[in-house]
Amino acid sequence: MQYTVKTVSHRRTMKDFLGLPFVIYRDDPRWVAPISSELRRVLDVRRNPYFENATVKLFICYRDGRVGARTAVVINRIHEEKSGIKAAFFGFFESINDVGAVRSLFDEVERYCSDQKVELLEGPFNPNHYSELGIQVTGFCTSPTFFQPYNHTYYRQLLEDVGFNISARFHTRKNDRISEYVRERYGTRRLPQVDGYSIRSFSLEDLDGDLERIREVFNDAFSSNWHYLPVSKEEYQFSGKFLRLVTFPDLIKIVEHGGNPVGVLHCVLDINPLLKRMKGRVGPIRYLRFLRERNRIRKVVIFAVGIKKSYQRSRVYQLLLHAMCQIALKYDALETTWMSEENILAARAAEHLGLKPDKCFVMYEKQVIA
Repeated sequence: MQYTVKTVSHRRTMKDFLGLPFVIYRDDPRWVAPISSELRRVLDVRRNPYFENATVKLFICYRDGRVGARTAVVINRIHEEKSGIKAAFFGFFESINDVGAVRSLFDEVERYCSDQKVELLEGPFNPNHYSELGIQVTGFCTSPTFFQPYNHTYYRQLLEDVGFNISARFHTRKNDRISEYVRERYGTRRLPQVDGYSIRSFSLEDLDGDLERIREVFNDAFSSNWHYLPVSKEEYQFSGKFLRLVTFPDLIKIVEHGGNPVGVLHCVLDINPLLKRMKGRVGPIRYLRFLRERNRIRKVVIFAVGIKKSYQRSRVYQLLLHAMCQIALKYDALETTWMSEENILAARAAEHLGLKPDKCFVMYEKQVIA
């Protein structure tokens, strides 16, 4: 076998980078193809404000002239300033089942990292800490839910065979009978009234204002979380461009105290069954069908829950839990995005909703030799 590694530098190599998953998963009925135009948007350093403080380079390994493996490498200046470690983050990793291709790919990646004085290579981040994270290692019998990574079972072995070690573990949770569970445990009582606090749905009429309020809460609530970096206003607006397509206003709740945002519950629809039928492409007919069928979705996903640190021992938690119960009564199933095993508060909330551990994911790291 002859392996050649290139960086994406023109339209042809970008086409190869985007096209590899369609080759790898073409016979996998569970795979959900990403929207290629959206992936282009995310990786475009001229459009994505995340790259105002970060660089990205895309690598492709060809085996005998055909694409065999790929990854992106991001270096974030703010992370280095916060952590004191010069790290690079790999993501969008895909590969055929060939350790030679992966070794050739990461040999070139490590040469690049060494030239950039990088000490540690971590991932997968697609492309950052508030995107899809990790390699799936259990639960391959079902299709991924929206915002869950998905990969073949051999990915874990490929990364470990080229020297990566597990650095973190995450899991998702689910309850496939959530409305029934909530009705039996909590009934259908209305949200409690708490003096000084109010809770409301997201406002499309004040979309930019509410995005800013959510950003304010999450930046405070998650500031000490693993690898979390403050998200700029521009980044949040960029990531929220298609918010209307993946959720409804009543699926996002904002708790305010004295008129200031202090807690947020952000849920989204599991749109993956609709995305699967789009096969990575968007067009007028597909778009109209998506909008029509979105109203029939019966599974909702807890995307993020945040409470400002100074309010984490207040009644905000109770208000958000009740709000989640009200949402759950309208759906058949509830799932979470990734959860840290060390997050005791999140685990307690999940137990209140009957959410049981489902799929497991791992992150990897590797020291870079200068």
